[in-house]
Amino acid sequence: MNNAIEVQKLRKEFKAYSSRSGLTGAFRDLFTRNYQIATAVNDISFTVKKGEMVGYIGENGAGKSTTIKMLTGILTPTSGQISVNGMNPHKEREKFVQTIGVVFGQRSQLWWDIAVQESFRLLKKVYKVSDQQYDDHMNHVIRTLDIEPLLDKPVRKLSLGQRMRCELAAALIHNPPLLFLDEPTIGLDVLVKLKIREFLKEINEKYNTTILLTTHDLTDIEALCERVIMLDEGNVIYDGALKNLKETLGEGKELQFQFLEKVDLAAVKHVTDGMPVKWELDERDLIFTANIEDSDELISRVITAVAAVFKIKDMKINETSTEEIIRNIYEKGAVDVG
Repeated sequence: MNNAIEVQKLRKEFKAYSSRSGLTGAFRDLFTRNYQIATAVNDISFTVKKGEMVGYIGENGAGKSTTIKMLTGILTPTSGQISVNGMNPHKEREKFVQTIGVVFGQRSQLWWDIAVQESFRLLKKVYKVSDQQYDDHMNHVIRTLDIEPLLDKPVRKLSLGQRMRCELAAALIHNPPLLFLDEPTIGLDVLVKLKIREFLKEINEKYNTTILLTTHDLTDIEALCERVIMLDEGNVIYDGALKNLKETLGEGKELQFQFLEKVDLAAVKHVTDGMPVKWELDERDLIFTANIEDSDELISRVITAVAAVFKIKDMKINETSTEEIIRNIYEKGAVDVG
């Protein structure tokens, strides 16, 4: 079997209860509750091949975490089929958990008050990993993630970046063929993120580990994943190569301006009236960005118009960022990339 994950018409509904007002309402709520059905995941289908690194992205409430929880067997689907590593996550629980690693950025699998290596030893027993297997694999993991100095410390004494590196190591004690990462770099500084990304690339190359990654940090996705699945309100609105997304929808350019004097956005917009330009202002760094089509003539006209009126301190021309492309997709809805 070539697929690590197969999902067909997967659906998850929740009952959202509402409370009646007043004392009489509260009393009636004791006996009958009003509720509505909320659909978190709406009949989605996709497959992930063994050894693939896939970015699973969407805004808050899009259904990402609910999907991950169904794929890892934490939640039972309302309907649809799931096969992960050739198993049903809910029905073959004990055998199934031996074949996956999970890191939830917001939740810990390490014991708070004991030293990190004691947590590792406990997990080694849980997963029935032999001393030989543990030494062969974990020495490399510990060295690459640079967590040797942390092994004697209790988890509660670790910084967030240190803890996340230890969480990642803990998820890999049994060297699972499939790794689920839910916001693994949330709140981490740039150097720790880079270390984690390099490590994930390495285990993917060394062990052909399949990785499904949800994140709000699109630089994680760009650094690791060739393919993205994009979710919006429980529906898949794009599934395909990140490269195609950028080529098809990233045909624009960003012109970034910083000015020597104080300038307001309305004045800048006024200068390019009648031109197909979308302006944005980063108020913290006072960077004015013009999003335009990739046309040499238009770029030249915008720069000339701006330079004729304002004193420019700095200017850059960038490809449209993945972030901008994805924001445009969410504004427009489903995307068809040929």
